[in-house]
This record gives sequence, structure tokens and C-alpha cells, in this order.
Amino acid sequence: MPSEISSATPGRRLRNAWQANTIAIPGAFNALTAKLIERLGFQAVYLSGGALSAAAGVPDVGLLTLNEFTDEARRLASATSLPLLCDADTGFGEALNVERTVRLFESAGAAGIHLEDQLFPKRCGHLSGKTLVEPAVMAAKIRAACAAKREQDFVIIARTDARGVTNFDDAVRRAKLYISAGADAIFPEALETLEEFARFAKEVPVPLLANMTEFGKGPLLTLNELSTLGYKMVLYPLTAFRSAMKAAEETLRQLQTAGHQRDSLPRMLTRAELYDLLEYSGYEERDRAYFGESAKS
Repeated sequence: MPSEISSATPGRRLRNAWQANTIAIPGAFNALTAKLIERLGFQAVYLSGGALSAAAGVPDVGLLTLNEFTDEARRLASATSLPLLCDADTGFGEALNVERTVRLFESAGAAGIHLEDQLFPKRCGHLSGKTLVEPAVMAAKIRAACAAKREQDFVIIARTDARGVTNFDDAVRRAKLYISAGADAIFPEALETLEEFARFAKEVPVPLLANMTEFGKGPLLTLNELSTLGYKMVLYPLTAFRSAMKAAEETLRQLQTAGHQRDSLPRMLTRAELYDLLEYSGYEERDRAYFGESAKS
């Protein structure tokens, strides 16, 4: 990695990535997944609140705490050199709470966060039953987030859920207000058609993030389609998680039925592949080196 890139802050590296081209940001549901995302050549990684909640065995309705989010962010940031974008739900409180939220995510090594304009307790962005805070309340949270960050390039993204609660025009109005409050980018959640994605990008010409979550309200557009429309970041928050859980279910069913796992072996990481991803040999080499010549006798 070039020194000018490796010495940049996580936020600067995320900004550099989306300024160069539209980037796909897959969600990592644990540190090893983050390492795999980096190895495959992606330019950023995402901590999804939905995936974090599901992995904890609870729905995405605001049950997990700020510390649970930032503990996981620290694990992911430590596992990879990729910039880490984090879901920060509603900021875990009001404007003053958002200050602490930003500082804890920064200290965990995150490149940035997105905050949403739902009223707590929040809901998954593609479900019904959501309610919104007043636009001025969300703008205050954005201003607090921008004031709290210690690194200038730490990224603050404002997510609006207005499309699924009020209407498209309200989502546009809110987005413009949040940009005026200091947001670096806008995340319009739960747009429902290609035409809506195109219209939003035309009416809000700032860095935009699209959410390509599966089984949601919107179409699964390609990275190229979204890039052409003007979107700079594209999230795939639970893509790997859903695939992994389905594979786990199928493997366990086969084990239960057949009484062995032999037929599942072709779909598993081998021991060698797992150790390679973990960089196991490097740990062994360093361990031997610490003992010096005595390790050779």
C-alpha cells in the first residue's frame, strides 16, 4: 500500500475511494468476513446494525447499545486496512448523545457513520411502522456530529427514511436541510423504483449512498446503473450474512438427515483456506522468531 494512502485517516481513505469511482461497500458480520472483503479487492467495508442485531439473535429495533456497536466496529477496523463505514442508528439519543457517539466510533477506528431521522425505537428501513423526528431535530444531530468529530475527514452521512413514512418530496426537503446542517452525504432509504433513484440524484446533487439490501422495497440495481445515476456509495449490508446463514441452515439439515457432513465438504472453506485467510503462518513465523536460535534446536 502506498505510504500516502496508508498514512491517511480512515475518513480520508473513504472519501478518496468514492471520489475516484462509485464503490460497493459490503457488510461484514464478523472480523473474518471483513478480512475476506479486503482480500477480494473491495475498497470499503460496512458495519450494519441489522446484521449486528441479527447475529445477536434480536430484531433491528434499536435493542443494542452504543457500546455493542462500537465494540464491533473496533474489531472490524482492527481486522482490515479498509475504511469502515458504520450504522449508528438514530445516534443513540439526542444531539448531545450524538457527540459521544461520534467520538466513540472515531476512537474505534471507523471512517464514518450514518445517522437516521427515525424516532426511537427505530425500525428496519424497509418495514412499516416507522416514525420520523422533526427535521430540525435531525439537523441538530447532524450539527452535533460535525462539531464533535476530532478528525476533519471523519464522514457524517444523513439517512432519511421519509420516503417510506411521508413521501418522496419530504425526503428531498429533509436531505437538503441535512446537507445545510453539515452532512457530507445523503442516504435516501427505501426508494422504490429506478425512476425514484434517478430523480433523487437529480434533485439532491451531493454525494449519495444507495442501499441495495435484498427483499426490500426497492429494485436491486447494478453498481454501474447507480454510478451512472450519480450515486457514490452502494451498501450491501446483509448480502454475505444472509448467504452464510442459508448455507449454515442447509449444511445443518444435511448433517441432521444424513448423520454426516461429507457431502457438504465441497461448500466449505478447507483448513488450508481458513488458515490462509487468518494469516496463520505469519503468527507461527513470528512466534519462532521471538525465540531466536533456541527455536531451531
